[in-house]
Amino acid sequence: MASSLLPKATTCILFLALLSCTCFTSTDAYDPLDPNGNITIKWDIISWTPDGYVAVVTMNNFQQYRHIASPGWSLGWTWAKKEVIWSMMGGQATEQGDCSKFKGGIPHCCKKDPTIVDLLPGTPYNQQIANCCKGGVLTSWVQDPANAVASFQVSVGRAGTTNRTVKVPKNITLKAPGPGYTCGPAKIVKPTQFISGDKRRVTQALMTWNVTCTYSQFLAQKTPSCCVSLSSFYNDTIVPCPTCACGCQSNSSQSGSCVNPDTPHLASVVSGSGKNNFAPLVQCTSHMCPVRIHWHVKLNYKEYWRVKVTITNFNYRMNYSEWNLVVQHPNFDNLTQLFSFNYKSLTPYGSINDTAMLWGVKFYNDFLNQAGPNGNVQSELLFRKDKATFTFEKGWAFPRRIYFNGDNCVMPPPDSYPWLPNTGSRHEASLFALVIASLVALVFYAHA
Repeated sequence: MASSLLPKATTCILFLALLSCTCFTSTDAYDPLDPNGNITIKWDIISWTPDGYVAVVTMNNFQQYRHIASPGWSLGWTWAKKEVIWSMMGGQATEQGDCSKFKGGIPHCCKKDPTIVDLLPGTPYNQQIANCCKGGVLTSWVQDPANAVASFQVSVGRAGTTNRTVKVPKNITLKAPGPGYTCGPAKIVKPTQFISGDKRRVTQALMTWNVTCTYSQFLAQKTPSCCVSLSSFYNDTIVPCPTCACGCQSNSSQSGSCVNPDTPHLASVVSGSGKNNFAPLVQCTSHMCPVRIHWHVKLNYKEYWRVKVTITNFNYRMNYSEWNLVVQHPNFDNLTQLFSFNYKSLTPYGSINDTAMLWGVKFYNDFLNQAGPNGNVQSELLFRKDKATFTFEKGWAFPRRIYFNGDNCVMPPPDSYPWLPNTGSRHEASLFALVIASLVALVFYAHA
């Protein structure tokens, strides 16, 4: 009997061990609100050279709401053979490497594993190509599709000079600017076709390969980057962000990543803190999140209801340019009016219109300042009521999930949501008190 149970017990232990292990698979990069979102990197060989080829590398950000902010992207790979980069336009290698073997012209980069970055705005025109020189910034596809693409040109030497002898690069990496993206292998595809300006002639690349990169919030950062707080006109309770949603104050303050806003000489503390400018330096709060989104159910009309959304930046090190918010709520199919934000409906589930993308108006509030008096933006949303579904009960008026700049924000637990007066748990408490009172009365009556 014991011997027959042993395999089952062993199987259970192994299963639990697999569940508890920290490992990442392709499903970790799946985003249910943007299931087809990715960054596609395309290499088009446009001409052959005596010892290699000239290629145009194009990055397309097909993610609806996730963008790459300053200081921008960096693209790396490992050469399959002994290739070198003779020259570049629209981009540059961060390191030249050891080019001591070359006696004549010196290559732009001799490293086996080069890293390429975008050039800055204002680069001389003779070093530019189309869609280059934005400092590595890529906007999201919905916000600004014209700027969701980046390109650079590279002249590769000591490589093949035919489709059969060229070897595609390996180990593609994309940083934005830190980790988070995982790139698949390069795949040779049908050559890209180019249509002339007058649309009377079509040419094509000599060879094309694609690389697809997907994002995972788990790989990008160990802790969340935003949280949600809630309030309503029908309840005095303000539900804060969960405690330690993005870290705990005691641990963070010891490492110098938390600043009290009342600290004397705050400006000098912020400017002189830490060597890693990418790590957030947040205001000391109970949640320790760089960004908080507050959803306030503001007013109730006969046929409409109104919500106020406020985004607050607690990060002293980061200004969020071209920020965006993705909110999931069943009443977005009846959004009537929006004030001072841009809006686009997202339909990740086909015909179900319950997801909205919100972002700032250009030159008005598309820039979220660092922590401080001006470190917030806000708007109000007016919804028309659907009599079949509308209710203020059981937290229905609050969002199901919220993303800020593509990262899923920590929501409060549902049992803490503001409840309607004299409903929900208060009903249950009143009923319990009534039962207790009845039992006490019966006991006294029996003794009497």
